[in-house]
Amino acid sequence: MVHIKRKELFNGRLLNYLKNVRFSSSLQAQDRVRPQPESDNSFKYADLSVRLAPPHLLQPKPDVRDLVFGKYFTDHMFKVFFHEDLGGWQAPEITPLESLVLHPASKALHYAVQAFEGMKAYRGKDDKIRLFRPELNMQRLNHSAKRLGLPTFNSTEFIKCLSRLISIDQEWVPHCETASLYIRPTVIGVDPTLGVATSRSALLYAILCPVGSYFHGPVSKGVSLLADPSYTRAWPGGCGDSKLGSNYAPTIHVQEKAEEKGLQQVLWLYGGDMQLTEVGTMNIFMFIINEEGEKELITPPLNGLILPGITRMSILNLAHEWNQFKVTERIITMEEVCRLTSEKRILEMFGAGTACVVSPISNIHFLNQFLHIPTMEQPSPIYDMILKSLLNIQYGYVPNHPWIIKVE
Repeated sequence: MVHIKRKELFNGRLLNYLKNVRFSSSLQAQDRVRPQPESDNSFKYADLSVRLAPPHLLQPKPDVRDLVFGKYFTDHMFKVFFHEDLGGWQAPEITPLESLVLHPASKALHYAVQAFEGMKAYRGKDDKIRLFRPELNMQRLNHSAKRLGLPTFNSTEFIKCLSRLISIDQEWVPHCETASLYIRPTVIGVDPTLGVATSRSALLYAILCPVGSYFHGPVSKGVSLLADPSYTRAWPGGCGDSKLGSNYAPTIHVQEKAEEKGLQQVLWLYGGDMQLTEVGTMNIFMFIINEEGEKELITPPLNGLILPGITRMSILNLAHEWNQFKVTERIITMEEVCRLTSEKRILEMFGAGTACVVSPISNIHFLNQFLHIPTMEQPSPIYDMILKSLLNIQYGYVPNHPWIIKVE
C-alpha cells in the first residue's frame, strides 16, 4: 500500500467536499449481491455470555511498526454453535482466545465446508472505534453459508456481538491511522460424520488481529502482476461470488509462480477471450480514455465469477456520487488491455479490497511480455483520490457518515 502522509490525507478540497456532500440514496444502494433471508432462529445478543481472560494470560500489544498481516491475535474471541438436533443456534459466548476442538471427521476438514469474512475496525481521530459497512459483510457471509448448506443468522444480532468483542479488546485497536483491527468471522461445518451433505452442526466464530499494510514489501511503485491464462480462479456456475476457503487454497501455487518471477500478485483471467476477473484477493478497476475521448472507470460485472467486494461497491458508490467521469461495470479482456496500453489510453489500474483498501498496479507480465501501466505517473491519480476518501470515512474525518457504525 502506498504510504501517505496523514497531513496530506486529511486536508484540502477533497475533505471539504466529503464533509459537505449530500449523501444520496446511491451511496446506500445495495450492490447486486443475492440477499439471503435473515434467520428467524438466530442466536441473540441478549443471550451472550462473557468469560474474560485472567490477567496472567493477557498478551503484550505489539508495536504498530511490527504489525504483519494476520500474525498477532487479541485476547478474546466470539463463538456460537449450531446443532439442528438441539433446536438450532445455541447461546453465543465471548471467551479467551483458545484452540478449537474438532472431531477428525468434521465436514470442514474433509469437504471444505467453510466460509469466512474480512472486515476492519478503525480508531478515529476522536478515539472512537468504527466499523465500515458491517451489514454488507454479514449479508455476504450469510450468502456464502447458504451456498455451503450451513445455517444463516440475523445480521444485527451478530454485529452487536462483534461490537461487544471489540469493546472488550478495544486496546488492541491501533492508536494510529496507518493500522487497524482486522476482524475474521468464520463459519464451519463440524458434523462428526463423513459424507457430502448439509451440515446439521456448525460453529460460527470470530477472531481479531491488529494489522498494518497487507503487503510484505514496499509497493510505493505499484504492484506487478502475473497474468497467465492457463490458470483459472472461478467459472460460471461455480462459487467465485462466495467467500469460501476452497476458493483460496488453489491460488497459493499460482501465487508462488508469480513470486518466482519477481511479481507480487496474480491477475486472474477467465475464458477464451481472457477476461479479467480479480487481482490476487482483490477486485480490479481500470481507468481509461474511452473511444469517445471520455475518462471512464471500469470494473468487471458481478456475473458470478468475482466476489462482490464491499470496497468495490463503495468505490462505485463514491464515483457515481462524484459524477466526474463515466463509471461502467462490464467485461474487460486482455486483448483490450493490450490494445489500450499500446494506444496509451490506460491511465490507471488498481486492486481494491478490505485488507489492502486500494492498491495501484504498475506492470502486468502477460505471455512473456511486460505491459506497463502508468498508474503512478498520473499527476492526480484517481486511485489516490479514492483511497483518501475511504480512509477519511473509516477514520472519522467525515462526521456521521451512513456507512459507519460506532462501537460503544
